Amino acid sequence: MNILYTTDDTFIPQTAASCASVLENNTGSRDICFHIMALHVSAENREALTRFVDSRSSSIRKRSVRFIDLADMESYFDFPFEITGWNPIVLARLLAGQLLPPQIDRILYLDADTIVRADLRPLYETDLMGCPLGACIEPTCDPGRKAALGLRHMPYYNAGVLLIDLKAWRAQKAGEQVITFYREMGGKLFANDQDAINGALRGKIRTLSPTWNYHNTYDLYRYRLLRKYCDYPVPSRAEIRIIRRDPAIIHFLGEDRPWRAGCTHRFRGEYRHYLSLTPWKSQPPEEGWQIYFLCWRIFNFLMKPFPLLRVSIINRLIPFMLKRRSR
Repeated sequence: MNILYTTDDTFIPQTAASCASVLENNTGSRDICFHIMALHVSAENREALTRFVDSRSSSIRKRSVRFIDLADMESYFDFPFEITGWNPIVLARLLAGQLLPPQIDRILYLDADTIVRADLRPLYETDLMGCPLGACIEPTCDPGRKAALGLRHMPYYNAGVLLIDLKAWRAQKAGEQVITFYREMGGKLFANDQDAINGALRGKIRTLSPTWNYHNTYDLYRYRLLRKYCDYPVPSRAEIRIIRRDPAIIHFLGEDRPWRAGCTHRFRGEYRHYLSLTPWKSQPPEEGWQIYFLCWRIFNFLMKPFPLLRVSIINRLIPFMLKRRSR
């Protein structure tokens, strides 16, 4: 099983926690190789992560890490682009086809802010039916943003978990299509490569169950709102109820992140458990977030009776927060 991460030195503890969650819940897999697209990751952190993963190997089960060094992201693109508060490392996903060894036919990309809670083989072995990749729907994407990407009445996908058929990706020149779309949009997209993937590959992405990319959207909004807000089919109420109870992959979207002091995310304990298994187990939480999380809880309480208003406010607030972060 080949798993891909993109990371830099500041996000190595989260990457290690995610790797630990994969290792803990996939003991039946014979081989697991973590491919790490690394932007300025120190030799010390590389050695620590490699030793940690190697320590999980046995005579019959191999666990390994392969680092892929990245230059500054600007050197991979022949046009200027704006990141508006996002980390430029996210763009490395677009380079999977050209930077990964040609003998690898399939890879599972995971954002470093995910934890895995289940066996990944059912996901990894999913038939993509000729599509270059599979992904999970992000149900509350702003309709105006979708329309600008040519996605009216079509699903918008979150790129935090991507099952990539590298043979189809390369054969269909999917990477080139995404970069061309990004260039034609002037390098100015709200969610950078995620928007570019959605716009360029519309109709060519296999929809995966939300269990493989579960985020707090499903906790904050009732099924009725998700169904009303989306202009395309969503999973049934019964399926969403089952997934809510026991999702396979947790994606810590937005600012609600368990490595920050004051976070009350319902899966924060599991993140801390997996971090405790790594060489970064003594990593202290990021301070300075307590007031933010207090305001977050008050906002969620006040908005609970008004879900449509809440999603409208959030879709307007995110661009503001990203611009503030970029400054």
